[in-house]
Amino acid sequence: MRQLVVIFVLLLGITIFGTIGIHTLSDSTWLEAAYLAVITLTTVGSRDVPRTPEGMVFIIIYMMVGIGIFTYSAFQLGQIIVNADIRTLLEKRRMHHQLEALNDHFIVCGLGRMGTAIAEHLEEKRKPFVVIDRDLQRLEEICKASRWLYVHGDATDDSVLQEAGVSRATSMATVLPTDADNVYVVLSARLLCSSIQIVARASEEGAVLKLQRAGATRVISPFSSGALKMARFMLSPSIEDFLEVTHGSENDLELAEVQIREDSPYIDRRLSETDLREKGIMVIGIRRQSGQHIIAPEGTVKIEQGDSLFAFGTQIAMTALASQAE
Repeated sequence: MRQLVVIFVLLLGITIFGTIGIHTLSDSTWLEAAYLAVITLTTVGSRDVPRTPEGMVFIIIYMMVGIGIFTYSAFQLGQIIVNADIRTLLEKRRMHHQLEALNDHFIVCGLGRMGTAIAEHLEEKRKPFVVIDRDLQRLEEICKASRWLYVHGDATDDSVLQEAGVSRATSMATVLPTDADNVYVVLSARLLCSSIQIVARASEEGAVLKLQRAGATRVISPFSSGALKMARFMLSPSIEDFLEVTHGSENDLELAEVQIREDSPYIDRRLSETDLREKGIMVIGIRRQSGQHIIAPEGTVKIEQGDSLFAFGTQIAMTALASQAE
């Protein structure tokens, strides 16, 4: 932008200089002088300029300086265009390499209000993710400013999903404007990766069943969810206030799922034998690898490989637990 301003000022300055000089050395009006200055600078012609010695000397100096400035301006404009193209190319290559390196990441299809909120939450939790949207201007405005990875294209296109690494992703949220697009994305993603977890938004109640049949793991209806939350707040405002504490800064609480991997030190240990209580972590449920759910487990319950612990605690404690368990 600064270079463009400099170019504009130089061209305007040399034009004003020529206008004043021609007006001074001839009987031309200011408009005529400006006209003569422009056609002289652009080498269209200068025969209307007076042929006096002073006029000819002025035109020589004016044309030499003007052509120099004009050439410099053209060169700078070309350089700006070339540099912009190079930057765009390098940015695309950098992003392509980063996308190829992604594993166990999250995909957000649609960068509307809900998609942006999801991406912001993933960023807050420091989870790797990539955004897909067909609006390039919106992608550049939001994703470039936030340094988010993104893919420009239609999420209903298989090649776009593959570019986002759908086969290597852990989970995907599709929040496109229409239910039809969301159904198509769910179907495409499920065919490309049978194990991916897919969360889809349904604008209409009638689309919930279609999204589930297409392969969505979970279907969220914002209107139903919002209405349910409002009803819960009306009935139990204190509980809702308490649950709101789980969202926020680093010291706030959160409810999270922690997977027990093969090398976890918690395997074959009873809950009462672990250090979870000392860390301020409360296990409120366990899902066995077989699919069995244990709600409010007692201290005598053993942790097994492949279990998923549903735990409640501070974000710092939950992050530490996840690193130990996994």
